[in-house]
Amino acid sequence: MPDAPDLFNVVDAYIDALFAPEDEVLRAALHDARTGGLPPIQVSAAQGKFLYLMAKLVGARRILELGTLGGYSTIWLARALPDDGRLVSLELEPKHAQVAGLNISRAGLSDRVEIVVGPALETLPGVIDGADAPFDLVFMDADKLSYCAYLSMIVNSLRSGALILADNVIRSGRVLEAESADPNARGARDFNAMIAAHPRIEAVILQQVGIKGHDGLAVARVI
Repeated sequence: MPDAPDLFNVVDAYIDALFAPEDEVLRAALHDARTGGLPPIQVSAAQGKFLYLMAKLVGARRILELGTLGGYSTIWLARALPDDGRLVSLELEPKHAQVAGLNISRAGLSDRVEIVVGPALETLPGVIDGADAPFDLVFMDADKLSYCAYLSMIVNSLRSGALILADNVIRSGRVLEAESADPNARGARDFNAMIAAHPRIEAVILQQVGIKGHDGLAVARVI
């Protein structure tokens, strides 16, 4: 048996193969993101399956995603929606949005996915105001410095029982350092404290190790 961290990677591969085998659409999405020069920071296959299951468990009909990248996580989430469901994904970089749009179209999900391009702090208010129903699930996978601001803007647009999932909130343990040199770690630390103390939220963080390194996913439920 391999030693850690190799063992973590081998177990991740085992979980991916058993529970989240990628089909041609997902493999093509990763290929296009790679050849398009996008950073390889998308969720893993098992993490994508987890997002899918969370959306299914909460019966999501309206999903908000912050950080589209190449559309890999978007595809997993959109596949959990009913035919009349809707997912809005906010992406800063036009190049990323273009790659994601092609991947989402190939997946046959363009009818239920909208990509909004621009800084999320600027586009999010319009998305919230234009929503035809409260969001059932939010997946945050964007700049950690803005996580607290995103939460403040989003929380009142979520129904009771809605889920907030926020990725990369452990930062290889750097969130333990109050004065970390990593601004993303400081942003994640502030966000973690915010959801822990928020009167409308009950939450926990799942620490993760594996092919994505050492990080964590915050799972929060709106009361």
